[in-house]
Amino acid sequence: MENQTSNFIKDTMIKDLESGKHQKIVTRFPPEPNGYLHIGHAKSIIINFGLADEFNGLTNLRFDDTNPLKEDIEFVNSIKEDVKWLGFEWDNLFFASDYFEEMYNRAVLLIEKGLAYVDDLSAEEIREYRGTLTEPGKNSPYRDRSIEENLELFKKMRAGEFDNGQKVLRAKIDMSSPNINLRDPVIYRISHVTHHNTGDKWCIYPMYAFAHPLEDAIEGVTHSICTIEFEDQRPLYNWVVEQCEMESTPQQIEFGRLNVTNTVMSKRKLKQLVEEGFVDGWDDPRMPTISGMRRKGFTPESIRAFVKETGVHKGSGAVDSQMLEHYVREDLKLKVPRTMGIINPLKVVITNYPEGQIELLDAEINPENPDMGMRKIPFSREIYIEKDDFMENPPKKYFRLFPGNEVRLKHAYFIKCEEVIKDANGEVVELRCTYDPETKSGTGFTGRKVKGTIHWVEATHAVPAEFRLYEPLILETKEEKEEEVKTSFLDHVNPNSLEVLQGFVEPNMRESRPQDKFQFFRHGYFNVDPKDTTVDKLVFNRIVSLKSSFKL
Repeated sequence: MENQTSNFIKDTMIKDLESGKHQKIVTRFPPEPNGYLHIGHAKSIIINFGLADEFNGLTNLRFDDTNPLKEDIEFVNSIKEDVKWLGFEWDNLFFASDYFEEMYNRAVLLIEKGLAYVDDLSAEEIREYRGTLTEPGKNSPYRDRSIEENLELFKKMRAGEFDNGQKVLRAKIDMSSPNINLRDPVIYRISHVTHHNTGDKWCIYPMYAFAHPLEDAIEGVTHSICTIEFEDQRPLYNWVVEQCEMESTPQQIEFGRLNVTNTVMSKRKLKQLVEEGFVDGWDDPRMPTISGMRRKGFTPESIRAFVKETGVHKGSGAVDSQMLEHYVREDLKLKVPRTMGIINPLKVVITNYPEGQIELLDAEINPENPDMGMRKIPFSREIYIEKDDFMENPPKKYFRLFPGNEVRLKHAYFIKCEEVIKDANGEVVELRCTYDPETKSGTGFTGRKVKGTIHWVEATHAVPAEFRLYEPLILETKEEKEEEVKTSFLDHVNPNSLEVLQGFVEPNMRESRPQDKFQFFRHGYFNVDPKDTTVDKLVFNRIVSLKSSFKL
């Protein structure tokens, strides 16, 4: 893992090590297994694992599985795969549910200290009693129950004697606190549902704000790194660690979350896109999930470089999505073979080329990386070109193929359009051309020049392929406000986010395997789709186009 550049979290760790406060840095990545990870989570993964690695410390992968209604083993497995794919190995694998018994005992301790009580108010009533940012809350009528009564009721909650929502356990802190998080937050709720890890052993589950600091303390985490929206919860985090009398005292540090333009950064919204059929799954290449980006063709190296460039700050401004595309281009340009693919084919017959003859032409696999060697390209009387590379009545300064014009075929010869063949509807279906055998690439021909060079694929050996071209899934760049209708972001889903075309690739592509990557001349970087590619069908996802106006 590349070293992190200097930032306030790293500076804190250096200070803590130098002062002797900590002997070893311990971090954790604590996702809730209620969905697939997205590019925003990649930043947290890279910060937590990267900093611990830099200081020869430890990082735990811990699943915050305290809400069984939304969690599933499918998400657990996908998260493990994503972390490994990004290039990291956890030192320990934990589940919050591993600590349920200890969390229960710590809640009992709070009750015994007079710092927690069982409340019969409904969720709506609790919200009403909590007050607002400008008005203090008011005490629940059940706040002054005796310690003995609270212990008995909490025991009955665990035993399953109450229905969902009938009672909760709340911390007793300060209903007049200017920080609403300290106004007697709920720390346990009843949920009669089977848990993916503990089965039916429990019917009460700790709330995240109570469980998370306990998990960190139990594991000896030194620096609990989280995104900036948890800053207001830090006083509660510290209160739980102190009042539950934990031996270890983690330090919560917040950083600005990663936002990317034209990108949904909410698991709830991503889940909605999946469930309502706007995409074909969590790993749809249009999704900003790590699995979707992997399927589209992004590399872990490009994502790590992108996150490193965004830096570690308190602010959470949106980063241009073109920056991410820039880094995958930079990563791939010297690594992948260059080849030719026709995504919207038009047949060309070269009438003066010998029938039945196949000629093998030489081409570099990657001109920017000569060490990758050479490849052979078949050439014959029949080829495919792009429909966009021909116009019957072109505008001025159109340098590609049109009647009477001559162009160079990449790696091959000059050809000249002599005749246009149309179908009954007037659509151009074939071109008849002639070639000049003296103009073969690599022979040093200087007799005349042409202004246009187009790519092609030999027709008789061409391999059929499907090409999937992507545009941003979301057209709106501003974040949805909390008070807006939850589905409002769906109004900005791009109906043209996917275009599917049927074309051809060079015959040497026949043996391509899922996740193989290529640069197609003029079209961009493509990845062999790992889900829909079969022995009989090649499917290519466009990762990015060749060029962008984005500047670092």
